[in-house]
Amino acid sequence: MSLKQTVSKTLHDLRVGFIALTVFQFSLGGPLATSLQAREKENTRTPIKHVIVIIGENRTFDHVFATYVPKSEDLVSNLLSKGIIKADGTPGPHFSKAAQFQAVAPFKKEFFISLDKSEKTPYQILPQPTLNFSPIATIFPPGTPANFLQAIEPSLDPGDVNLLTTGAATGFPQTFVLPDPDTRIQNFNVLPNGPFPLKGNALPYDSYTGDTTHRLFEMWQQSDCNIKNSTRHNPSGCLNDLYPFVITTYTNIPDPANKGAIDDNGGGNSMAFYDVQAGDAPVLKHLADEFSMSDNFHQSFMGGTGANHVMLGTGDAIFWSDGNGNPTTPPSHIANPDPQLGTNNVYTVDLNFDGNFTECGNPTRPGIKPIRDYLESLPYAPDSKCKLGHFYMINNDSPGFLPDGTVDTAGIASGSSIPPSIRGRSARPSMKRAFPGPITAGRTTPLWRFSTIRKAKTHSC
Repeated sequence: MSLKQTVSKTLHDLRVGFIALTVFQFSLGGPLATSLQAREKENTRTPIKHVIVIIGENRTFDHVFATYVPKSEDLVSNLLSKGIIKADGTPGPHFSKAAQFQAVAPFKKEFFISLDKSEKTPYQILPQPTLNFSPIATIFPPGTPANFLQAIEPSLDPGDVNLLTTGAATGFPQTFVLPDPDTRIQNFNVLPNGPFPLKGNALPYDSYTGDTTHRLFEMWQQSDCNIKNSTRHNPSGCLNDLYPFVITTYTNIPDPANKGAIDDNGGGNSMAFYDVQAGDAPVLKHLADEFSMSDNFHQSFMGGTGANHVMLGTGDAIFWSDGNGNPTTPPSHIANPDPQLGTNNVYTVDLNFDGNFTECGNPTRPGIKPIRDYLESLPYAPDSKCKLGHFYMINNDSPGFLPDGTVDTAGIASGSSIPPSIRGRSARPSMKRAFPGPITAGRTTPLWRFSTIRKAKTHSC
């Protein structure tokens, strides 16, 4: 099993365990239940009594709500309202606004976050969506007793527990390396250059579908940001038109951990969307219909799952330390997004999700100067707040503790687990998003991470 697969399985197991623990805690009676019931009656300063935080991992607003139409007279900014697609999910009159591009020769020799018009060309056909980690078998086989499934996942309604036994990408030998196109998607090999609906005769709604990658340097590059492109409606100058290109190039070399095969990072998956008008994502659509929603959300950190979870929980970024709050250099996993010699954007270090740390306070480090230059070009001059000598976690390292509470000394020694820090504060590096407006800027919002709407698989990148 490759490192990528091992990380995927480990993080999946941790998520399942955490969810089960959370559900268990809130299903307890006694003092906890009494306390929660008492708080229901508390007076609040506003009519809002509860705020539910849903971590939409791997998917953006348009990926779920591309075709959403508000029940009220409210407006919504999505692919449908912009005319990029029609109500039935087919291309709309402004479909070309979501076109994706690829670099043309001569290819750049250093990391970049923007390409001029002369340096890129639009795809004629979108790169094929791939199976990228879609499970080929469910954990619980069809026919598993419903009462057993209910005990395993009590948060599901009794009528929905059967979903734990369905949706696998059966009939495919593997979903980790190329080629593994998702042939279940309608017109998978001749998709027009723009957003496409996740549908097909062999793709029922409960299907597991392929993932995509979201990592700091990849996301900056996908966003294609240059202040020269700034307009009143797009003050960031980000075009968001390099999503499939980056995904299909940054590790486009044989991976020794996968017997020399080329890793699957998602192909054209970033351009897929669900159709809530056709019944997709019914729970989230119901919540949107009944309550408020945000079509202008900015994730807190331009990077991977781990970095965003740390930011969400602490309002801060975390750096590699000696365990006492003093910054030190990680033993491995230091990112280098500069392209390998003679390649079209194959990163020097990020195969097998290896580039998890960077010294963003040092502009001589690979990949840092283009981002800092862009931030400095913005009219409000955001401060990166990256400290020299600090290697910040920009993607995913495991926690520094094992499940029994002991320190993961072996993981820390290898660089795969971040040391726990008992004192000191990290800065808030603005590898954070620093944009004044929606990063979508009039284009489609490619998916980043989410795994509960359709049963998309949940490995962390």
